Amino acid sequence: MTTWITICETCKREGWDPESAGQTDGAALADMIEPIAASAGIQTRRVSCTMGCERACNVIVQAKEKIGYSLGRFEPSAEDAAAIVDYAKMHSTSATGQVPFREWPVGVKGHFVSRHVPLPE
Repeated sequence: MTTWITICETCKREGWDPESAGQTDGAALADMIEPIAASAGIQTRRVSCTMGCERACNVIVQAKEKIGYSLGRFEPSAEDAAAIVDYAKMHSTSATGQVPFREWPVGVKGHFVSRHVPLPE
């Protein structure tokens, strides 16, 4: 099953300034996630809003028939992008989508917002 990272490309962190920013924080994070994810075999997609504005930058890690997770409060940084992809790789190899806490990359700890159970068949 394909694991996806859905990235909110319209996320703007507190203090984002349209005058000085060339793009949104979410778009900047997406730009960093996409090449790392592609090389790891993880699919990505950008969406215009995940309705988590108070905790931007937001992503969702999900796969068919697996538990999915919303994560937020990321910086548009290479470190956060790498941690997100590292977690998505672990999600990908898990039969259920669950990854034991002790195995989570440090960069995603404290960023989980909600868990999404798989849809019933």
